[in-house]
Amino acid sequence: MSIEPIIGRYVTVAIGGIEQRIYFEEAGEGRPVLCLHTAGADTRQWRHLLNDAEITKVNHLVAFDMPWHGKSLPPEGFETQEYLLTTDAYIETVLAVIEALKLDRPVLAGCSMGGRIALQLAALHADRFSGFVAIEASDFQPAWYDIDWFHRPDAHGGEMGAALVSANISPYAPSSERWNTLWMFMQSGPGVFRGDLSFYTKDDSLIRRLCQIDTTKTPVHIIVGAYDLTCTPEDAKRTASAIDGATLAVMEEVGHFPMSEHPEGFRPFFVAALEKMPKTEAT
Repeated sequence: MSIEPIIGRYVTVAIGGIEQRIYFEEAGEGRPVLCLHTAGADTRQWRHLLNDAEITKVNHLVAFDMPWHGKSLPPEGFETQEYLLTTDAYIETVLAVIEALKLDRPVLAGCSMGGRIALQLAALHADRFSGFVAIEASDFQPAWYDIDWFHRPDAHGGEMGAALVSANISPYAPSSERWNTLWMFMQSGPGVFRGDLSFYTKDDSLIRRLCQIDTTKTPVHIIVGAYDLTCTPEDAKRTASAIDGATLAVMEEVGHFPMSEHPEGFRPFFVAALEKMPKTEAT
């Protein structure tokens, strides 16, 4: 029997003038690293890294569930609302969590929609961070699917979402982790994956902001899986080439959810990414 070193707690922050109770997990000490999950999922995607004693020996890893996701409940009155994530609300949420947890210029590591918002923050609020690890991230891809399928009365949105993302998982991923990853999508709240994808597939504002990113002040490293159909290596390379000084790594045996679907395959790339970031310490 063993008890994992991950500690889970809640913090209340104001987003858009509305109080939100946010669930977060943390492990380790040293340089703060804030980790963002993908669309339709939650912090469980980061559990392998949070349990990695070598990484957490010198890094304080923090991961939180976005509102409406995982253990973070929707706001009061959600039953009368349509959940549609926006860039502004996403940025406000990340900055509010940083302030509430007193994270001093953390490294921001985000995957998929988390990688997209990491690049937005690199352009707009770089002074709040020491560096950016953008995983499965690119400037923009319009949907090649109908996102309304993920919130219909005649279909199970979670299972529809899992079916879609199953094609984005590498064949090299261990079967157990493939299914653990898909289970998170199956558990997604009604309309949540659709609301995330609305942000991911409709907001193209990052394209014109890439030129604002100054990697001489805050480094940007992009990581992409060769088996990612949503954010392909070509998409990531296009994006990296538009950011002067950005670096890029392609993972040959990994798909769109590297830290979850294939943790052993992802680990060396994550370690290498952290080595590119400033060696700041928590205060």
